[in-house]
Amino acid sequence: MYSYEDRMRAVQLYIKYDMSIATVRRELGYPSRGMLYNWYREFIEKGTLRSDNAGYSKYTKEQRKQAVAYYLEHGRSISRTIKALGFPKSTALRDWVQEDLPKDKKPCLTSRKPVRYTPKQREQAVIRLCAGDGTTREIASDFGASESTLRAWKKHLLDERCNTTMLSKRPPDNVDLVALAQQAEELRKEVYCLQLERDILQKAGEILKKDMGINLAILTNREKAVLIDALKKTYRLKELLKSLNMAKSSYFYQKCALNRPDKYIELRSRVKDIFTEAYSSYGYRRIHASIQREGTCVSEKVVRKIMEQEHLIVTSIRKKRYSSYVGEISPEVENIIDRDFSASVPNSKWLTDITEFSLSAGKVYLSPVIDCFDGMAVSWAIGTSPNAELANSMLEASLLLLGKGERPIIHSDRGGHYRWPGWIELVNKAKLTRSMSKKGCLPDNSACEGFFGRVKNEMFYGRSWTGVSTCEFMRSLDIYMRWYNEKRIKMSLGAKSPLEYRRSIGLTV
Repeated sequence: MYSYEDRMRAVQLYIKYDMSIATVRRELGYPSRGMLYNWYREFIEKGTLRSDNAGYSKYTKEQRKQAVAYYLEHGRSISRTIKALGFPKSTALRDWVQEDLPKDKKPCLTSRKPVRYTPKQREQAVIRLCAGDGTTREIASDFGASESTLRAWKKHLLDERCNTTMLSKRPPDNVDLVALAQQAEELRKEVYCLQLERDILQKAGEILKKDMGINLAILTNREKAVLIDALKKTYRLKELLKSLNMAKSSYFYQKCALNRPDKYIELRSRVKDIFTEAYSSYGYRRIHASIQREGTCVSEKVVRKIMEQEHLIVTSIRKKRYSSYVGEISPEVENIIDRDFSASVPNSKWLTDITEFSLSAGKVYLSPVIDCFDGMAVSWAIGTSPNAELANSMLEASLLLLGKGERPIIHSDRGGHYRWPGWIELVNKAKLTRSMSKKGCLPDNSACEGFFGRVKNEMFYGRSWTGVSTCEFMRSLDIYMRWYNEKRIKMSLGAKSPLEYRRSIGLTV
């Protein structure tokens, strides 16, 4: 049972600690939640507590007398008495025996009266518990506390010391705790800086479309300002400016510039439209020329800057070339062109070859005739098989476009299509002059190979053709070939398409 002083101390601490039962139990080691609530309620109602503890027992006087009598008659064993009667608790029976028997006949029992433990005692108990010096029950018994109280002391003290060990051993003399703390702080700062750098690189990839390995030093101030705005909710402005090596004044200047209305908003839209319509094949020079043709006067540098900001990049991919060589099946023909692909008049030098487009639905082949005068595709044939009919039909269509007296040189590689009797017969009948490259020598027909490269880079590579049938692709390729002749501008022709150039010099088309 608790004395008046013990109960009053618990109630006063309960009020002092803002009605926190856990804090009171942690400091005193008692009482239970229900007991403390009853004491507090009595204190509030009556302004004080009973001087004795009689009003708190749930056992009658007869039960108390019966328990003490059984204890005395049956070997003075608390456990035997409780087992036989079924009541009371061991603490209550101890108190009854101590209170009811005369002083000279009282047994030597360990008092269960709660005591106020000093911080030193609590620390010693926790040190023994952490060091494994006995079980929890043994240590608690040695200090006269319950196991739950001992565990509460341990949790409280470990929290106060930031989860450090409570062993009484001092650290070795050769360990410099200050140096270790400084080293830990330096490591923390280093991890923080690495995390900041990683976040900057990640945002550069997401917002600016840069690679993760981009060198932050080559970013423009505008790009740095965009990154800072994206990260300033997570990091301080001072840290971001230092990491990006940017002056504070430069950041605020760029921030104001970003908030200004875009004076190139219409031009920006037109640049993107031209780039898209041109199969994403125009660089800044040809886009600038296209805009000037529309009557808009603008600097070439402005167009280039807009393309950089909008990430309008012309892709270039090289893949394995289709080869139609089947051996020397007819007499060798001289290389008359000899890599001179210039021509002063139309229909004086023609180039031809066959290239392959590999789709998931199958393969498609293109066989054109290219005029060296301006690079125009005179005619072309598209099919799903690189046979003689593909080459012959292309040549027959080209011959229909020749004027009176025009007998061009037709240059090809040593593919089998240009060595079959049918092809040779068509060439001889039209009185054309044959010219052939050397075996396996691509530069001998580089102008035609360059044409194929432009077609594939602009129209084929970089696009998904999954689910497109060969018929649909052939229609798309035919549309591109017509656009190539009629609308695709060439800077070597004065920013005109081959068809526009011929009309500008008075040629009948």
